[in-house]
Amino acid sequence: MFRRSKSESDTTVPAEPQGKAGGKGRPTPSRREAEAARKAAFKKPRNRKEASAIRREKVRTERSKMQAAMQTGDDRYLPAADKGPVRRFARDYVDARYSVMEFALPILLVVSLVGVVFSPQFPWLAGLVNLLFLAMILLIAADWFLLTAGLRKSVGIKFPKESTKGLGFYAVRRTMQMRRWRLPKPMVKRGEKPS
Repeated sequence: MFRRSKSESDTTVPAEPQGKAGGKGRPTPSRREAEAARKAAFKKPRNRKEASAIRREKVRTERSKMQAAMQTGDDRYLPAADKGPVRRFARDYVDARYSVMEFALPILLVVSLVGVVFSPQFPWLAGLVNLLFLAMILLIAADWFLLTAGLRKSVGIKFPKESTKGLGFYAVRRTMQMRRWRLPKPMVKRGEKPS
């Protein structure tokens, strides 16, 4: 009454697929292995020495991830101060332009060394060094103003609902570093439009 007829069973036997196309590429762990892995994740260290070793290893892996992110610009592992699309835009904005602030430290160092070394022989050089220091300070102030005003304007256009609090100082701090020593590494070339 509820049996299949012979003709149905012959025609409805599908062929078994040989392998799963979207498989995970490894065998499913046994129950014992899965439970051991789960218990190991929750296992508390037995003493302080073991706890500090685990903590050091965790900090070391986080630090290595952060260092790799600083080189590649991966937003997931960057420090909180560098995360987000607005900060990325600010970095690109700074890296795409030439700036007086970037070269201020080497120039001021050379000027001060020249003043210290040669001012006893040439008294008029002390006045020139002071004038150069004053000129560099004025150029840095003008560059600072132009950088922050331009960045705020660009961020206001590209990210109208985002806050620009602290963004100007972030950009100035990045600008004061020589380009090759900046972290996260520059992702745009000079003169290129920030995206």
